[in-house]
Amino acid sequence: MINSKLMPKQEQIDTEAALAEAIQEKNQKNHSMKRRRAISNTITYILLVFLCIIWILPIAAVFMVSIRNESGTATSLIPTTGYTWDNYINLLTSETYPFLKWFTNTLIVAVFVMLISTIFVFSVAYTMSRLRFKGRKGLMNINLILGMFPGFMSMIAVYNILKAIGISGSLIALILIYSAASGSGFYIAKGFFDTISKSLDEAARIDGANNFKVFYKIILPLSKPIIVYTLLTSFMGPWVDYIYSSVILRAETDNYTVALGLYNMINSIDTYQLNYTMFFAGSVMISIPIMILFLLTQKYYVAGVTGGSVKG
Repeated sequence: MINSKLMPKQEQIDTEAALAEAIQEKNQKNHSMKRRRAISNTITYILLVFLCIIWILPIAAVFMVSIRNESGTATSLIPTTGYTWDNYINLLTSETYPFLKWFTNTLIVAVFVMLISTIFVFSVAYTMSRLRFKGRKGLMNINLILGMFPGFMSMIAVYNILKAIGISGSLIALILIYSAASGSGFYIAKGFFDTISKSLDEAARIDGANNFKVFYKIILPLSKPIIVYTLLTSFMGPWVDYIYSSVILRAETDNYTVALGLYNMINSIDTYQLNYTMFFAGSVMISIPIMILFLLTQKYYVAGVTGGSVKG
């Protein structure tokens, strides 16, 4: 017969064995999960490196051409005559192609458009996010439909209007054109404002704040990401635009922007071969301000995009 006094000890042994088996099984499962995660991360990193190479290659190609010590086009990125910085020096000192003048014109237009557009966007976004009035949804739907049509469809009509009032060919005309429809791009800013609790507005109104004070004292201090995002996008639009500037400025060479001026450098066969490398030098130089701004404000830019996509 089995001694009953030995039963508790046997049960303890069985329990310890089961516990050890469970721990071993858990360790094996964790090891398997870590191995799968490591494989997944490795594949992801390889894919990201591959995509980075694809994205960097065109940038590297533009820069390599800009410092090439030979004129005209070439079939290889590696020149036989070496590299030089003369393309940049010639671009900055050229009297035929006043790059610095183009750069200044573009900077003036971009800064004014950035400020005006940001005010328009935030005004409309706050109105659509916080205020309730008759026709609000209808206006939003109409704006969404109109946004499906490209803006350059109205170029001829816009040019005739500007010519009729006597400001065609001027920087003021460019500023007005770029800023006029900026308020229609309020959706991302509105989505960001929707994420801010309305209880803050109600508390401010109890203290006697009106709509402007609520917007200025409550909403704006909490909206740094979307402010940076709106400023950057409003700045980049006129900075790189060619279509509207080519239609509005036309023969007004003193008011040329960088995009229009650089195109003018290579708009014929002769100038194309002569100024090819200088054109790429200009392309590198106009990308520097945007690159610096984006690197300095990347954190807020990403937060503005993701925050504005939470609600519609």
